[in-house]
Amino acid sequence: MTRPHFHAVIFDCDGVLVDSEPAAFDLLADDLSRHGLTLPRDRMERDFLGGTIRGVWLKARALGATFPDDWVEDFYERLYARLAQGTALIPGIEAVLDGLDANHIPYAVGSNGSDRKMEVTLGQHPAFRARFQGRLFSGQTLGTPKPAPDLFLHAAREMKVKPQNCAVIDDSPTGCLAARNAGMACFGFAAHDDGKSLSAVGATVFHDMSELTALLRL
Repeated sequence: MTRPHFHAVIFDCDGVLVDSEPAAFDLLADDLSRHGLTLPRDRMERDFLGGTIRGVWLKARALGATFPDDWVEDFYERLYARLAQGTALIPGIEAVLDGLDANHIPYAVGSNGSDRKMEVTLGQHPAFRARFQGRLFSGQTLGTPKPAPDLFLHAAREMKVKPQNCAVIDDSPTGCLAARNAGMACFGFAAHDDGKSLSAVGATVFHDMSELTALLRL
């Protein structure tokens, strides 16, 4: 029997554990339009996926959006309210965690989202949220958002696993680049496109969460 190759796994949250990105991009599209900037969905995802809301604010203003100075805080409050109405888990992710548990492989979350956002989304699934107890790490809280490697390196240290023995699961080029910068293998989850932007930064691309168990050799 093939032994698992990795000693720990670090998951992004939005778009990997929870299906939160459609709501976020719907809200963002409305805000951009109201503030003078209309972008196609694929352009929005290419420019903003995997970043922080403050990063969105800076990029959008540079592109011509007339976002006010308090937009970041206001957007967060409206986003949290919308996500609290119901955010589903990504299909198949619970089976992946079951496979990791069966092989005694620890796992953590390394997200550019805020701690509060993770509590809003993951908190809707208490049993699932409990599986990450003490291992939910926010790049915003640490002051080291992706693509810097620090968030993933912090998660590895907390799990007492060397970076080269960790795998990262992320759905954005920003996160996959952070994994590469941290010296970690990365599996890029491309649920809605061909994943070329993920493979371009070194990720092994997969398209359905059911594929991940085999990729991790569980």
